[in-house]
Amino acid sequence: MNLASQLKKLDRKELSFIAFYAITGIILLAILPITGFPPHVGFIAILSLITAYSLFTKRGWAVWLVAIVFIVASTFALFTLYSIGFSNLLVSLGLIAYTGLTWIVTLYIALKRKPT
Repeated sequence: MNLASQLKKLDRKELSFIAFYAITGIILLAILPITGFPPHVGFIAILSLITAYSLFTKRGWAVWLVAIVFIVASTFALFTLYSIGFSNLLVSLGLIAYTGLTWIVTLYIALKRKPT
């Protein structure tokens, strides 16, 4: 089955959630050299990309990966916000947006999809 036919089967919400996880994974991988290669940022990036793939292919373990990414990403973002103390406004707003979007996407996927 080619990519175009798989994309036609997805509605806009599902596609936006897949894009959210894929884009955050790519962004986290892109900022990895800037931040000094911390392993937790790379871990979250790879986990986000795997989650995007599992949502795209509608794997049964996608819901579990979403839950893991929710816990890891929320912990990372909230701890970083606490440690920088809102001293950098741009980073703080980005982390708040990232945390909020992670919670919204997780809540929607947890309510709409059933684990197998």
